[in-house]
Amino acid sequence: MTFRRYLDSDDLKMNTAVIACEPIEEGRYHVLLEATLFHPQGGGQPADIGTIGDAQVLNVIQDESGIVHITDRPVNRGMAAIAVEAENRQMNTRMHSAGHLIGYVGEQAGWKAVKANHRPGEGRVVFDAADNGTPLTVTDFNAQVNHLVNSKLLRHQYMEGETRKVTWGDLPPYACGGTHVASTEETGTVEITAVKLKKGALSVSYTLS
Repeated sequence: MTFRRYLDSDDLKMNTAVIACEPIEEGRYHVLLEATLFHPQGGGQPADIGTIGDAQVLNVIQDESGIVHITDRPVNRGMAAIAVEAENRQMNTRMHSAGHLIGYVGEQAGWKAVKANHRPGEGRVVFDAADNGTPLTVTDFNAQVNHLVNSKLLRHQYMEGETRKVTWGDLPPYACGGTHVASTEETGTVEITAVKLKKGALSVSYTLS
């Protein structure tokens, strides 16, 4: 099983061992590493991209074999330098963190966050029906979420058994395996673009500016 270094490190470069490389369709390869900084697609967050040696990492997924890096060429077994592409990681991290802050605001108003999409251009948090949920407008979400951003709350993350917990300041922690900003300030301005209530579900769309 690959050791997931992105759970406890913000580093984007390291050396690690390539333990397997198998060809798949269309000139692509499945690469397994002893340890990785690459976050796989999941939890509403897109995969990291970057390089393993001279090979481009085109996608990262998680399956029964562990974390699989899909590359454009074969990689030799043994030690290799890996590098996560910084701009892509930063955007994914900011989007994911913004989604959490939206979740906090909604839950403080009595709603329950049940799913989210943190892809750039598709940002959305969906809250489940709540009998005691207070209606919130675009203006409400914008004001409260960006208040948290501007409060410069510091990240706290820790393992509880096999579950990684993440929060900022004294906000309630979430169980989450994604990547998150070290301070809410790094999220940047969050723009709530739509708030829709349909069949008891509150859908909040967002982007970053």
